[in-house]
Amino acid sequence: MNVFDLQTFLQQFFDHVDLVGDGDVAITGPARIEQASKGNVTFVANEKYSKYISTTKASLLIVSRQMPVDQYSDRLTFLKVKDPYTAFVFILKKFAAPRRLASPGIAPTAVVGSNVSMGSNVSIGDYAVIGDGCTIGDNAIIAPHCVLMDGVSLGDGCMLFPHVVCYDAVRIGNRVTLHSGVVIGADGFGFAPQSDGSYIKIPQMGIVEIGDDVEVGANTTIDRATMGSTVVEHGAKIDNLVQIGHNCRIGNDTVIASQTGVSGSVSIGSQCMIGGQVGMAGHLSLADHTQVAAKAGITKSFTRPGQVLRGYPAQTMKEQLRQEVLIRNLDRMKTRLEELEAEFESIRNGENPSLSL
Repeated sequence: MNVFDLQTFLQQFFDHVDLVGDGDVAITGPARIEQASKGNVTFVANEKYSKYISTTKASLLIVSRQMPVDQYSDRLTFLKVKDPYTAFVFILKKFAAPRRLASPGIAPTAVVGSNVSMGSNVSIGDYAVIGDGCTIGDNAIIAPHCVLMDGVSLGDGCMLFPHVVCYDAVRIGNRVTLHSGVVIGADGFGFAPQSDGSYIKIPQMGIVEIGDDVEVGANTTIDRATMGSTVVEHGAKIDNLVQIGHNCRIGNDTVIASQTGVSGSVSIGSQCMIGGQVGMAGHLSLADHTQVAAKAGITKSFTRPGQVLRGYPAQTMKEQLRQEVLIRNLDRMKTRLEELEAEFESIRNGENPSLSL
């Protein structure tokens, strides 16, 4: 593959892909700009990485259309696009080797229940268990040791990595990826406190519904609803080690980073960005396009779209930064207050006749 081939490939996705340099240069694969060698393609999307352009050993760089590169074109080749980060994602996809999760067909050690509806070209790995009444779409891949309990619906093109567990009646859309250790549809955390200090378990009679093109990271758990549905809408991306409680709704194309905990009955809007280790109290709402910084604690609803939140308890970025400034100045303010108190006391005691009250 040469640079001309990659230029043609990227023209499927961008209106303009401009070549600067030699289009016949051979390209063998992608690499980080700091570690690239001859034959590698890399990219610059963040200004702080532009310093590596003069030292990289890569053969091809993907850069923005605005970046001046003529001074380097004698030794490097460039493809200039509107969005170099996304362009490099497409290149990664082109070079990525397909993952082998399960051989075509049903492994001899897999267990498939009764009344299972199975599409074409389905792969089910060793020791996987498919419960009664499940529906599995075309081209689905279910890796070894996965468990689908009774009545699970799995759409076309889904990919389940080893040790995924989907509890009964879970509904999963098309092209959904569930990584190892994901548990979909476990009981929500519902217990009624009693006068003697004990608890009675509340039956969790609802389900989980996951839309198309969702990806869920390793060891993440999404609880079934007490009644009705816990919903993850299409295009949402959820990182590893995230907990989503019962009756939550996660809006389309929302991303949630690792170790975030979402309590029950929380509604998160569309295209939100939730940082790592965020904690959310129950029964609150976040509007569309909300951004939440890492480690924030959400204790109330934020219903105005597009707000940026941080801190604990979480506040808008502007308010939280203002309070941080005040906190940093507390020591200086305390010192000044002590000086004023001492000055006032000296006046009151007549120790400083040049001043009077």
